[in-house]
Amino acid sequence: MALFTCKDVAFAYDGVTAVEGLNFEINAGDYLGIVGENGAGKSTLIAGLLGLKSPGSGQIIMGEGLRKNEIGYLPQKSPIQRDFPASVYEVVLSGRLNRQGFRPFYRKADKKAVEINLKRLGIEELRKRCFRELSGGQQQRVLLARALCATNKILLLDEPAAGLDPVATRRLYELVKAVNKKLGISVVMVSHDIESVVRYNSHVLHLGGRQLFYGTVEDYRQSPVGRHFLGGGEHA
Repeated sequence: MALFTCKDVAFAYDGVTAVEGLNFEINAGDYLGIVGENGAGKSTLIAGLLGLKSPGSGQIIMGEGLRKNEIGYLPQKSPIQRDFPASVYEVVLSGRLNRQGFRPFYRKADKKAVEINLKRLGIEELRKRCFRELSGGQQQRVLLARALCATNKILLLDEPAAGLDPVATRRLYELVKAVNKKLGISVVMVSHDIESVVRYNSHVLHLGGRQLFYGTVEDYRQSPVGRHFLGGGEHA
C-alpha cells in the first residue's frame, strides 16, 4: 500500500476551490516533484498531506503504517526561521519533538539521531554555531537535518531552494537526492524549478488549480504538459 493515496481530492478556502481533481499515490522510495505556477495549489496540498488542512471533498489515505508524527517537514523559509536564536545542535534536536510525547527530556536515541544527521549532511563542524549566523545554504542543510530527525519514511519539502544561489541550490538538490536514494526515504518537494525536477526527481505532479499531470519524469517529458513547460527541448 502507498504511503499516501489521494482519491478525487479537492481543497477550498471560504467556499472557493483552490485545487481539485487530485488522484495520485506516493510510494516508498518515490521522489515526487510538485510543480505549477503561483496559486496552483502546491502548498495547499502539502498542508493537506501534513493533516493541517482537510479536503473539501475526496480522501487522503495514509498507508504503510505511516503516522503524522513520522513525517519530516521543511517549510518555506521565513524571516523568523532565518533569525532563530539557537545553536545548530538545538535546531536539529528540535526535529525530535513530535516523538517526545509527555517526556520532559530527550532520550539517548534522540541525541544519536542528531549526530547521525549532522554527519549525513556534512554539518558536524557547525553544531555549536548560532543558526542565524549561517549562510542560506547552511541554514537549509540544518533544517533538512532537523526534518530527517523526525522521519525514516518520508520528507515534505516546500520550496527548499528558494532564495539560494545556484551553487547552494545544486548542493541542496544533490543532498536530497542522496537521502532519497541511499536511505530509501520518500521525498515530496514543491518547486518552481521544473528543469531541476526533471533532472533529480522520479515522478512529477503538475498542478494548475487541478491535476494537469501525474506520472514518471520520463512520461512527463513526453506529455503535452511537460513539452509545453519544458519548451520542447531535451532535458537530461
